[in-house]
Amino acid sequence: MPMTLATTSNTPPTTQPGVETSSSDSQFKALLSGVGIAPLDDAGWIRVTGEDRLRWLNGMATNAVQELTPGTGSYNFFLNAQGRIQGDGYIFASSDALLIETAGQQVATLIPYLDHYIIMDDVELADVTETRHGITVIGAKAASLLDQLNLPVDDLDTLQTRSLSWNSADITVIHAHSPLIPRYELWTDTSDIVTQLFNALTAAGASACDLGALDSLRILEGTPLYGADIRDRDLPQETNQTRALHFSKGCYLGQEIVERIRSRGSVHRTFTAFLLEGTLPAPGTLLESSGKQVGELTSVTSIPAANAPIQLALGYARREALDRGEPLQYAGGTASPVATPYFAAKTQPQASDSLAS
Repeated sequence: MPMTLATTSNTPPTTQPGVETSSSDSQFKALLSGVGIAPLDDAGWIRVTGEDRLRWLNGMATNAVQELTPGTGSYNFFLNAQGRIQGDGYIFASSDALLIETAGQQVATLIPYLDHYIIMDDVELADVTETRHGITVIGAKAASLLDQLNLPVDDLDTLQTRSLSWNSADITVIHAHSPLIPRYELWTDTSDIVTQLFNALTAAGASACDLGALDSLRILEGTPLYGADIRDRDLPQETNQTRALHFSKGCYLGQEIVERIRSRGSVHRTFTAFLLEGTLPAPGTLLESSGKQVGELTSVTSIPAANAPIQLALGYARREALDRGEPLQYAGGTASPVATPYFAAKTQPQASDSLAS
């Protein structure tokens, strides 16, 4: 069975997110009330080794890397000296290394960027993407379906990892970031095992999902994507991703700017979600209020729902425009700021399909 490509929550899409999506209602229904699966072919991995790895990487990332213990992880930004985001990734600790999971497209730029700051440190960076093969398992029934395959994950906290054995193969399970729908990643060192896992999950009742369905779920959850919603000109607090920041961890590259913003109390613009009324715009569409440009839409989708599609977008707007609480205008419609995850009950299917035992 051919496998459709999927991205991780921080993987730049190969197509414009949400526009002319090919996902069907059945795929989105599987993600919300059943189980959806897809390979993680676009993810990249950087292995960090050496005696100084914890101290050094803690000085390069925005989260508390030094607090990680084997089997735990955290979400991080990598900044320049001006506090601008140069990349993002999840850092996981093992007994002998730190592993950075990021977008495959980021590896080629992140490694030389990080390597530039290895001066007298005992640290080595290696691109190990080709040695890791993964599949994502998403849905309300994901944990129970994995349990059917003797892969217990129900007690894993978010960003915890576990090593398991399946069909005599070593599998690393990650409970991925999942603000709305449970999400797991299964990683192994051979592509054949991933194919076997994919087929076993499909036989047990999971549905193969495409990029459109997964990106619609991402927008529904309000999770920004580096390369689409987060760019190298953006500041950490503008993205609203406080999960990437630790304010008492000690010094790191770009910390001065992050602390200056915190002491000031706010940023001029912020990342948020929008409910759209009108034509479905393209990413990059500008937002206006009272005839003035106040923001932009960065990801756009039309989400299948029980009664009618819900048009949602992610993007940025100036705080004073948001504080007025008025809809913003774009060419072809209006955009009303909303909280995320956006009214999950409105997108739940009328009835859920049962999974095969």
